[in-house]
Amino acid sequence: MTDKKDIEFLVEEKKLEEVSNILNEEMLSYINKRKFVTQYILDYRKNAVEEYKDDEDKLIEYFDHERYVKEQAFTTIDKKLKELTILKESPYFGRVTFNDLEFDQKDTLYVGRFGVTPEGSYEPVIVDWRAPVASLFYHGSLGEASYTSPDGPIKCDIEGRRQIIVKKGELKGVFDSAIDVKDDILQMVLSNNSSDKLKDVIMTIQQEQDEIIRKERTSNIVVNGVAGSGKTTIALHRVAYLLYNYRKELEDKVLILGPNGIFMEYISQVLPSLGEVGVKQETFASFALKEMDSELYIMSFDKYLEKILSEDKEFIEDAKYKNSYEIIKDLDNLVKEMDKDYFHVEDVKYFGDLVISKEEIEEMFNKHYEYMPLFRRSEKIKRIILSKIKDKRDEKVWELNEELRKEKEKLTPEERLIEENNLEFRRKLRIREIVKEVMDSRAKLDSWISREDVLDIYDRFNGNKKEYTINDLAPILYLAIKLEGKKATKDYRHVVIDEAQDYSPLQFKVVRELTGTKYFTVVGDVNQRLIKYSDLAPMMELGKIFDDVNPEIYNLNKSYRSTYEIMEYANKYLDEDRIIPIVRHGKPVEEIELHNNEELSESIIESLKEFSNEGLESIAIITRDKEELEKVYNLISNKVHLVKFDNEDVLYKGGNVIIPSYFAKGLEFDGVIIVDNGSSKDENEDLIKYIMSTRALHRLKEIQFK
Repeated sequence: MTDKKDIEFLVEEKKLEEVSNILNEEMLSYINKRKFVTQYILDYRKNAVEEYKDDEDKLIEYFDHERYVKEQAFTTIDKKLKELTILKESPYFGRVTFNDLEFDQKDTLYVGRFGVTPEGSYEPVIVDWRAPVASLFYHGSLGEASYTSPDGPIKCDIEGRRQIIVKKGELKGVFDSAIDVKDDILQMVLSNNSSDKLKDVIMTIQQEQDEIIRKERTSNIVVNGVAGSGKTTIALHRVAYLLYNYRKELEDKVLILGPNGIFMEYISQVLPSLGEVGVKQETFASFALKEMDSELYIMSFDKYLEKILSEDKEFIEDAKYKNSYEIIKDLDNLVKEMDKDYFHVEDVKYFGDLVISKEEIEEMFNKHYEYMPLFRRSEKIKRIILSKIKDKRDEKVWELNEELRKEKEKLTPEERLIEENNLEFRRKLRIREIVKEVMDSRAKLDSWISREDVLDIYDRFNGNKKEYTINDLAPILYLAIKLEGKKATKDYRHVVIDEAQDYSPLQFKVVRELTGTKYFTVVGDVNQRLIKYSDLAPMMELGKIFDDVNPEIYNLNKSYRSTYEIMEYANKYLDEDRIIPIVRHGKPVEEIELHNNEELSESIIESLKEFSNEGLESIAIITRDKEELEKVYNLISNKVHLVKFDNEDVLYKGGNVIIPSYFAKGLEFDGVIIVDNGSSKDENEDLIKYIMSTRALHRLKEIQFK
């Protein structure tokens, strides 16, 4: 007798064949549409050239319009063709059967990366994973559930859920579960190797992750997740979800801020793989420097972290201050003091006559335009005063012209001929005096209303330090916001901040003030703070930093990245917030103690071979800092090929790498070899070990080198 599972497999094979045929028809339809649009444009162009051949302006205007039409049409068609091409490989990954309790209607939906509704039909063959109804697939268990429709919540009874694996158009597996369909698949996916880029995980999104992803556009989300909890994945998939459901409001208006160039490159393909392009992805430093429109040189990210890891007390104290609430108070006080006495106002005169009094100017500063930032206020007042000076100038010119006109009227025609050149010469002299007086008045005005560059003001505040660091960018921008009313060059409606545990209160304020957005998705791991500036990470206090924000805070302590053995090893470096590993067992973590360079070299090379023979594709040697990295690299680089990550511009393309702990944050590798010389007794040593050990998916080895 045929097994029930075999029958289900045959049913799904039949369904896959049916859907594949529909996808083929859709692709053919879109290819024909593209041909039609191309031909239409060619014909229209030919007619236009003929019609406007004698009118160059009309021809240029036509080609501008044609380019726009062509881009619009081709963008739409090409996007759909790309989606269909991807779906041909794997049309869907899940099926959910549910009963709509309101209409007592049973329905079965197939959930995929993109949605497909055949032309002339109202029923989708594949539902996009971002569609509200698709949330039923990610719901934790069978039974009563609901999803949000445009008309409000729809109550349902989930009767069945099925995970379907299709590769290269061929059905590979069908999994049913009454509890959580994704467990078996999750184990299988987690057992796979990592790649050089973070991938989308729409097939294995867990219920707690899905609930965060689908939160309202107007929700402010803070996710504090342990290493491997999927917080970056949540942030990126939330962006894709928001763009799908609120495209009109959010298209080209989402900003993602990450920690460094290596990390940004690592996550760069997630959104394009979900069909979303054009989302701005920056580090805070690159975003800040572009907004400052400055050639300001700042200390490199790696040099900055090296100074922190080297336990430079003065440097760390400065960093702590600039990451505290105290600096905000001090900058606010500086701006208040400047508001009181920065400009030493004087009467403005023109040829000795009062143009505007000191009291009137002070009233403009302190009453009429008090709402404006100080330097914008001064520019406004300066324009008003200059306008009044010009009015006085025009009066003088008019008086001069009247005086000369009257003189001319008194002269006879003969006298006028003789005196005309003399009168014109006198006029030019007087005009020159009038213009000179304008320049003198302006110079006097500039002597007290001119202002310094914001950078000079900050330098004085900062004690004229020789080198700027990333910690100086937020204070400089904060002064520009408070004094000049600075805003971002682009309008943003939603900002995502990843690795936010290292953000200062001032950085959060500056991002908010610059972009003008009210809505954030903030993700990080408070266990990974390199410097504990305060007991509570600012990312957990957004409600304190922003008066009008009431964030929803989620603490995720399940790790999906590493084996049980690796996560238990990492747990020993945490005082609290222990990681709950998903039960995927692997080999025990190895700890080795070595005493000379030869042993170290042999052990690392042997470990690389061992990991490679086990089928691991990406292997990282992680050192505490760059100094250790250079020592190890020089020791083994002539014996094995390694990509050395000694600055944030290095691109990760997979394979074997050697990388310092701070660049490894947020990345993952199949196997990790930690090399620790045990020289530091820094208070953050456990934190650094936690970061290094949680980068490993399948294998971890720690080499203690004394």
